[in-house]
Amino acid sequence: MQEITVQELKQWQDEGRTFQLVDVREEHEYETCNLNGLLIPMGDIMMRHEEIKKDIPVVIHCRSGARSATIVQLLEKQLGYTNVSNLKGGILAWIKEIDPTLTSY
Repeated sequence: MQEITVQELKQWQDEGRTFQLVDVREEHEYETCNLNGLLIPMGDIMMRHEEIKKDIPVVIHCRSGARSATIVQLLEKQLGYTNVSNLKGGILAWIKEIDPTLTSY
């Protein structure tokens, strides 16, 4: 499974790199704090996977990296995605290392 660090994600953003960010947390988590990614809760992935691009890099994230790791594996093994990466440490790592002004739930 491919992973990306929060520092790498920040660099991608700063460079204006083309990629898709997908948040697999629940709606109430997203409303509290988010990184402006596309919200597709973990339980909705199979119904909404068509919204996840296959032609550009995709970063999947959650709170700590556990749920998103599960989704990356599912997308790769069951749906044939080859362009997905897990955000290591999730939004908690982003808050700790990139933007401490965000608050978690």
